[in-house]
Amino acid sequence: MNFEAITIRDIAKELHLSVSTVSKALRDSYEISEKTKKLVLEYAQKNNYRPNPMAQSLKRGHSKSIGIVVSSIDNQFFSQVINGMESEAYSQGYNVIITQSHESYNLEVQNVGHLIHRAIDGLLISIATETHDVEHLRKLQAQGLPIVFFDRVSNQIDTHKVIVDNSGGSYQATTHLLDSGFKNIAHITSSVTSSVTHQRLDGYKQALIERDKDINEQYIKYCLHGGLDLNELQQAIDELLALDVRPDAILTASDRITTSTMTLLHKNNIRIPEDIALVGFTNTVLADVLNPSLTSVHQPAFEIGRKATEMLLSIINSKRPVTEFEHVILPTELFIRNSSVKR
Repeated sequence: MNFEAITIRDIAKELHLSVSTVSKALRDSYEISEKTKKLVLEYAQKNNYRPNPMAQSLKRGHSKSIGIVVSSIDNQFFSQVINGMESEAYSQGYNVIITQSHESYNLEVQNVGHLIHRAIDGLLISIATETHDVEHLRKLQAQGLPIVFFDRVSNQIDTHKVIVDNSGGSYQATTHLLDSGFKNIAHITSSVTSSVTHQRLDGYKQALIERDKDINEQYIKYCLHGGLDLNELQQAIDELLALDVRPDAILTASDRITTSTMTLLHKNNIRIPEDIALVGFTNTVLADVLNPSLTSVHQPAFEIGRKATEMLLSIINSKRPVTEFEHVILPTELFIRNSSVKR
């Protein structure tokens, strides 16, 4: 299933111009009027024309490269996901091109555009926390680009998706804190528009409701940039510490938020878990050696990457259009360590 880039001949046919005129307009030839150049260039840009040699390999489906968009490769979770993607891609003779959105919508759009110009055969993407509008992806899929979502997904586009049991992992972590005797549990999470945010918030609330605990909205803090902005996270923690009834435990909802929250609590001279217990979604390999060791919700990151890549390559290599898609949900695992155990 190939992502069809339009050709000069396609543009000429659509605009009722000669192939020669279109070619010259794209080269900014003095022989062509500014009005015609503008018409040709706008149509070419809007409809995915790529004036480079690699476009032809893309049209034939021979580039053997797939694009990856993650928020940040220094995030332990995403680095492990990429390992899984590379393992599966290389085993099937494909190369990968990795880009980082740093949670920016504009950078995500820019990166996707860059990958398209590199003649990728398909795209694996975890959308940025700033991304609300996925029209840039919807348009590419409509033009034939195979896309698979992982981790943070969009329900606006019908394709394969690979996530973890976000709600279940959050529910299990919150239940553990309640069972350990903590009564006022706060939740620091990412952007309010993120699919992962909603799912992990649902699990947190479900655990509280089952124990007849009120949902205190003051205990729920959103960080638009997913922990990349330390000032944003510090403000969330300051607001929690300033409450009349300070939380005695915090559940954090992402790798970066978790490790940064631990750092900021230490800087605020908050003892963990004596003053505030901490449990977080994180795949850091340092969880056992941190002080205190960190109770964590671990995600099968390598398997997420491997499975998402397998599904993308199945679309790319299909001889017929793929119209039925799978939504894979992988289990999380709670590792209980000292940060959530009363002494």
